[in-house]
Amino acid sequence: MFIDRVKIRIGGGHGGNGVTAFRREKFVPRGGPSGGDGGRGGDVWVVADASLNTLLHLRYNPLHIAGRGLHGEGSNRSGKEGADVVVRVPVGTQVFDPLTNELLFDCIADGERWLAAHGGRGGFGNAHFTSSTNRAPRYHQEGSPGEECELQLELKLLADVGLLGFPNAGKSTFISTVSAARPKIADYPFTTLEPHLGVVDLGDFRTFVVADIPGLIEGAHEGHGLGDRFLRHIERTKLLLHLVDISSASGRDPITDYEVINRELAAYDPQLAARPQIVVATKLDALDEPDRLERLRGRASEDEREFFAISSVTGAGVRELMNAVGHAVEELRARSADRVALEVDDSLLVGSGNSRSW
Repeated sequence: MFIDRVKIRIGGGHGGNGVTAFRREKFVPRGGPSGGDGGRGGDVWVVADASLNTLLHLRYNPLHIAGRGLHGEGSNRSGKEGADVVVRVPVGTQVFDPLTNELLFDCIADGERWLAAHGGRGGFGNAHFTSSTNRAPRYHQEGSPGEECELQLELKLLADVGLLGFPNAGKSTFISTVSAARPKIADYPFTTLEPHLGVVDLGDFRTFVVADIPGLIEGAHEGHGLGDRFLRHIERTKLLLHLVDISSASGRDPITDYEVINRELAAYDPQLAARPQIVVATKLDALDEPDRLERLRGRASEDEREFFAISSVTGAGVRELMNAVGHAVEELRARSADRVALEVDDSLLVGSGNSRSW
């Protein structure tokens, strides 16, 4: 089962109490205070784990409380610290405050750690309060409670290319042709009920990741069909492949399908609609009205978008499309790397006291 949104409750461990104690030992007159400090409570960490691909394990385990610190003891013995708790999430998970919807942390790399809740501080024992004017304090300090809060976790898959289109536009067949992904394929709408990732190997160690999401229909941004529930999984993609069924068997007009999907994208997120997009006419093997193909080609040309016609069944045009997508992804990766490098350089210029601030 694919779960991409859960709410969990976390709590740092409470700190242990200090203790009031005095040394009682033969031949040691006036041994003095010997109460130890309480142990510190454990922390709660959120850690990105590349071996996970869903939040299902947190759906039925929503409570995560770290271990509490043990109380101090006599003979100046401090309490043991509480054990930390690690909440493992898939790479691509975002952590939000459910009350303010503020983004608290974004897990974008395997092994990234974020301290979600601090454990409480251990209390001081009476030995800690000894001074020249107070040789035998008879009081200690209680441990402080750990932090507690609720977190909203949302998974956004990390992929280079996102597939868009109406139900039965051929997205699942396409991703199963170009990668090792094996989504369900059938001749009825909404066959795909959860996102799928596929890795495309172009050879010479050149690869990119494709994300297939359930089909969209008109009004998806308002919750029609499967709604915009899965659109978040292509928000991180660099390139969109817009698959349009050009066979007359679909009973739909390809131009209308193309325009409807782009309107839904713009209604959901204008920045997503403005992302680089390649228009792909699918089911070329079932084309019985060539005019449908040419009209879609012309419409894509009006929007200055690349156009390809393919058949995932026969393989016609697939290699040419994959080469074009590979080159586009590499170019977009290079631009992204240059932009990050420029931002780092600018921050160094502004932050250095010996450099000019531009």
